[in-house]
Amino acid sequence: MFPIIYILWLRQIKRYIRSRSRIVGSLGQPLLFLLALGFGFGPTFEKAGGGDYFQFLVSGVVAMSILFTAMFSGIEIIWDRQFGFLKETLVAPVSRLTIMVGRTLGGATVATLQGCIVLVLAVIFGFRTELTLTLLLAPVFMFLIALLFTALGTAVACKLEDMQGFQLIMNFLIMPLFFLSGALFPLDSAPVALIWIARFDPLSYGVDGLRGALIGASHFGIAADFGILIVVTAVLLWIGSVLFKSIEA
Repeated sequence: MFPIIYILWLRQIKRYIRSRSRIVGSLGQPLLFLLALGFGFGPTFEKAGGGDYFQFLVSGVVAMSILFTAMFSGIEIIWDRQFGFLKETLVAPVSRLTIMVGRTLGGATVATLQGCIVLVLAVIFGFRTELTLTLLLAPVFMFLIALLFTALGTAVACKLEDMQGFQLIMNFLIMPLFFLSGALFPLDSAPVALIWIARFDPLSYGVDGLRGALIGASHFGIAADFGILIVVTAVLLWIGSVLFKSIEA
């Protein structure tokens, strides 16, 4: 069981490291958000009494980077199905649950690495974290976000056969998840309707927990964020495993 999980996990990491264009390309959007929004809206946000907008925004942009990378990792299932690698994997003498766990852990690790790169770039541009024990929770929240949405991307990919359809559905899911999560605006001063919508958005708890770990500002509370992320991640992993068991190469 563990050797195949390790092999699939390592395969995902090697794909990511070898694809330099993928690494550079995936940094474009987060950098645009950090620079254009962080420094562009910063003075207006500060005049309104909201503090340093760049400091506030970084957690949301890091979560966005993880979200995009994690969700689109599911496309590799469709890719492997079309080129025959999935069939070779499924005939291995291990359970499909093991294969799904290995792929999901690999995709989540890649997404977490992507988030770490964005966070390092944010520090270079002036982001400063709170040097407290909660800072140690930042990589935990990053990995939970990655694991949750890698499982979701895998579950969706199991029911699709073409890449175009997968990309359309991912864009349909990603944009509402991101923009309604409080990544770009503080939930404390948001309209009641948006706050209630954010409560049903799993990314809200990832952004909030990451923000609480990095700068000590949490709307729901770090404990609540952690607990809800654990529950939702477990549910999506179970759904993904059920769908992966019925997949046909």
